[in-house]
Amino acid sequence: MAFATGHLAANPVPPGIAGALSLGGYQLLVDVAGVGAGRLGSQAFLVVAAEPDPAVPDPGTQISLHQPRLRDEGEAGTFTQLAAQLGFLRLSGYRLALEREGLRTKIRVVNPATGAVVAQIPAKHPGKLFGGGVSAASLLVTVRGLPAAGPPPDLQSPEQLGQVLLAMALRDESLGGAQAAELADRALSLAKADTTLDPAAALEAAKQG
Repeated sequence: MAFATGHLAANPVPPGIAGALSLGGYQLLVDVAGVGAGRLGSQAFLVVAAEPDPAVPDPGTQISLHQPRLRDEGEAGTFTQLAAQLGFLRLSGYRLALEREGLRTKIRVVNPATGAVVAQIPAKHPGKLFGGGVSAASLLVTVRGLPAAGPPPDLQSPEQLGQVLLAMALRDESLGGAQAAELADRALSLAKADTTLDPAAALEAAKQG
């Protein structure tokens, strides 16, 4: 499923939901294939656009994994990385099935080849549970471990290639969001100039400057 670059900025969470959750004026940290990370003060959450279905009305952009209070700035970075990885999976063929829970939404990551749900993102961050439990960091490990669902996305499309490069750049924990975006832009220019470069090679060349 392809979403144009900037889809979430152009289609924010509806004002009624954002206002009810005290998220009016949130900052969008990343946008890859209609999946993003949002931030407002100490709150962080995933922002996701539903895949179009002609059988149902457009449900609009939705909020998932809403965490009312971040423990530190590193957690905000984890939300950004998680959103980018979910977007990358969507670009590579996985389907994101959304299920509304009140004002928030659960995300099921579905392998289209089998129809199996291979990961689930809860509507609300469950917080620190006794003995561990689900967290943005543990969910990131899970989704990064998923194999490719099918053929790679259309890398002949500069727009899709740019989103793939951004998602891959955000895997580098030494880079901030702005630095990753700049690196992805440089890599995209290199890949356009030399079509033999795959995304990983283009990113490495961009790092080398």
